[in-house]
Amino acid sequence: MIVAVKTNNKKRLLIKVASAIAVVVMFIAYYFHMSNEFAMQQKKEQEQKLKAIEIDNQKAMQKKLERIIYREVETAVDLIGQRNIQDVKIISDKVLILADVGTNLDALKVRYGSTALIKKDLKNIKIAIDLKYVIESKMNEIK
Repeated sequence: MIVAVKTNNKKRLLIKVASAIAVVVMFIAYYFHMSNEFAMQQKKEQEQKLKAIEIDNQKAMQKKLERIIYREVETAVDLIGQRNIQDVKIISDKVLILADVGTNLDALKVRYGSTALIKKDLKNIKIAIDLKYVIESKMNEIK
């Protein structure tokens, strides 16, 4: 039977201390790495939430604009009289309304003034209402 007696060597102690220090350094490095990763992940989530909120705000603003445009077209048609309307189109930022020849446009002229351009033809009356100023004034009223 072989019996080996180990004595405390300075080399062995130095190796144990060095390995313990290496393990501690690895844990510290891992901690800082994970904290940076977590911070970056939170930052990305926050940016995504901000983008989602911004998109929701844009959608809400678009719905408000649609409602404003619809109401303005509806009031213009009511002022002229629905029976006298031939066609209604929205082209870019203008509403084009085609009405019968004998239509009374005084109420429309009073409401829209110079923003309503009126052209009388033999077959119909073309009315172009500029929505840009109407929408701006309505948005200022809302805010």
